Amino acid sequence: MAATSTIDTLTDELTGALASERVTRGEALREQHARGEAYHPAALPDVVVFPESVEEVVAIVERCRARRVPIVPVGAGTSLEGNVNALHGGVSVDMTHMNRILRIGQEDLDVTVQAGVTRKQLNDRLRADGLFFPIDPGADATIGGMVGTRATGTTTVRYGGMRENVISLKVVTATGEVLQTASRARKSAAGYDLTRLFVGSEGTLGIVVEATLRLYGVPEAMGAAVCSVPSVDAAVQTVIQTIQLGVPVARMELLDEVQMDAIVRFSELPYAIAPTLFLEFHGTDASVEEAAATVAEIAQEHGGGDFQWSPDQTERNRLWQARHDSYYAALALRPGARAFATDVCLPISSMAGLIAETRADIDRSDLLAMVVGHVGDGNFHVMFLLDMDDEDEVARAKAVNDRMVRRAIELDGTCTGEHGVGYGKIPYLELERGPVGMALLGTIKQALDPDGIMNPGKVVPLAP
Repeated sequence: MAATSTIDTLTDELTGALASERVTRGEALREQHARGEAYHPAALPDVVVFPESVEEVVAIVERCRARRVPIVPVGAGTSLEGNVNALHGGVSVDMTHMNRILRIGQEDLDVTVQAGVTRKQLNDRLRADGLFFPIDPGADATIGGMVGTRATGTTTVRYGGMRENVISLKVVTATGEVLQTASRARKSAAGYDLTRLFVGSEGTLGIVVEATLRLYGVPEAMGAAVCSVPSVDAAVQTVIQTIQLGVPVARMELLDEVQMDAIVRFSELPYAIAPTLFLEFHGTDASVEEAAATVAEIAQEHGGGDFQWSPDQTERNRLWQARHDSYYAALALRPGARAFATDVCLPISSMAGLIAETRADIDRSDLLAMVVGHVGDGNFHVMFLLDMDDEDEVARAKAVNDRMVRRAIELDGTCTGEHGVGYGKIPYLELERGPVGMALLGTIKQALDPDGIMNPGKVVPLAP
């Protein structure tokens, strides 16, 4: 934590650089910026600022750097691994006021936005042009936050994640300089890939202020389907065969029976309480119908139940709204509980076995938890519902999570498919990357952030 006198002086300097109402040390706003959606303990910043331009972000970084005060970039605050917690105090830089869509390139299928633009805001604007941005992590996250955590989501199986859909970034570096990481060209062989260096960096290397993204035309037709299956293994085998046959599926989601119980109650859906696949198809009317029929046949071969599909937009929206409400549906199963959400990603062929092992581990540990998987890309989530005052219950959940993540890494997977590392998964990143990999990450961090002020304590555990 910086000394009070330092923070007092810094606050005065920031107030001079920004409008006074956009610099605050008020308790309520500091508490609001002390955590994301994770169970991790809150860690309050000393000051919260709301920049509205690149120049203001530069001014913030320069003043913080001069006094060696930590900087924590924050978007919508929906992160799940303590990514935005101000572990060492400092300045929380809330990017939500930088929410302008700067340019839409209809012919080039790209768009440039400020970091505070949200996913829904962007798609609402693009709809009139027959375009959309497909990355859908569930929450209405900011584009800057999605860049920071290398977000993926329900549509990754068809469109990829942020890694594949960010063309270029404008970044304010830890030394207060403005960097354009690439041009708008769709490919380049010119030097190191600076764009990918910042995608997934969680604000530890600089502050993303603008992003240029790939866009897609809205498909002629979309259809959604629901199919219950006898087991998680049956669901995964259905998915593997679907992918091997090249069926163009836009979303493939697996919900276990506990999660289905939650959303059937919460969203009042007429579905069986069983492991279930939610699917979506994009294309022409004919191709969507053909794809749905093919997956229905594959699911039936693996014991799938009634395959219900519809091209109706209302039905499709209802289905995916229920999927996105799964977090709140789960909480409703245990009023007063807090959610401890975690994720891993691994080769699809190993997914069913790890889910089955984890489900058995949850049940043996006498915990209430559900599994939701982006099965098309091998990523699944576990959400524990916990009494955070019950130390034994929390310890049991952490132990299950530890065993699951270690198994994923042993199976040539990763400790996180989309939540990011934050500080919650640093020990697993060390296990996954090994000493050589961690040393190299540390070298990059020190080279780009020599004063250690950018979101210290996250990803690479270097002291500020």
